[in-house]
Amino acid sequence: MSASNKLPADLAAFQNSYAELFGSVPPLPAAKFEFIGDIDPEALRLAEQLRAHAFYSDIFDTKTTQLMLFGMLLVLGAGAARFHAIAARRTGATWEELHKVAELASAVVALGPLNNGSAILNELRTDEAKGK
Repeated sequence: MSASNKLPADLAAFQNSYAELFGSVPPLPAAKFEFIGDIDPEALRLAEQLRAHAFYSDIFDTKTTQLMLFGMLLVLGAGAARFHAIAARRTGATWEELHKVAELASAVVALGPLNNGSAILNELRTDEAKGK
C-alpha cells in the first residue's frame, strides 16, 4: 500500500500539493510522507502547515516564491534547487528570470566570504590599533 493511501485526508492533500507544483512528488518529500506519515503524522502535519504558510501567501505569488527558493537552494548547494526551478517554470518563470536568480546566487556565494572576512579583519585591525 502506498503512503498516500494510508494518509489522513489533510496529509494526502498536502502531499498532492507537491505533485501540483512539481508535476510529481519529489523523492525527499515522498520519503518524508511515507516515513513520518507512518511514525508521527502530527509532526508531518505541523511541518506541512509551516510549508504551506510560507510557500503560499498573499505577499508573494507562487512564481516569485519558487524563484526565491531556487536561489536559496542554489546557495546551499541543495539538489532540491532543480525541483524549485521546475516549479518556477510551471508557474511562469522565464529562462532569463531563472538565470538571473542563478547569477544572484553566485554573487552571494562569491561575495559573502569577502564581505564577512573584510568586516572581521577591519574589526581586528581596529582592536589591534587600540591595543586590545
